[in-house]
Amino acid sequence: MIGVIDTEGDCAEWTFPAQPGSVRGARHAVRDVLHSWGLDAAVGDLTVLLVSELVTNSLRYASGPIGVRLERSRPDASGNGAGELTGDFSTDLRIGARPPTPPAAPGLLVEVSDPLPDPPTERSAGPDDEGGRGLQLVACSARRWGTRRGKSGKTVWFELALPG
Repeated sequence: MIGVIDTEGDCAEWTFPAQPGSVRGARHAVRDVLHSWGLDAAVGDLTVLLVSELVTNSLRYASGPIGVRLERSRPDASGNGAGELTGDFSTDLRIGARPPTPPAAPGLLVEVSDPLPDPPTERSAGPDDEGGRGLQLVACSARRWGTRRGKSGKTVWFELALPG
């Protein structure tokens, strides 16, 4: 059963149980919100793909609830990035990553959280490997990405640029 926390305004948040059907549920929930926000289909497809990868990772390694959160930032009338993202960007655990700052251009922040405190490990998948491509996809597709520890568990986040 999906737990809808919030889907109002420029933020949407859900909690999913650690069950195989949750990946499909997360894809549908994210796609529906992005469609209601009128976002480009290409951005929607990419967001759904990356959410699917991260929720699958959480399901594979964690046994508790999986949180998914979207937050859209939009420029103000002057064209500046006024919709500052409110996610806690204070700790980026990726080695060599620069500390994230709120974007000046329109963006979509996506967060996937689970109760496992260990950060994910980006690895190189061989041509015959069954897995190991999720974080590679995130790293290649996102404007920025990282992980941060929470009170109980971790959050993997990424940010996509939005047209505008």
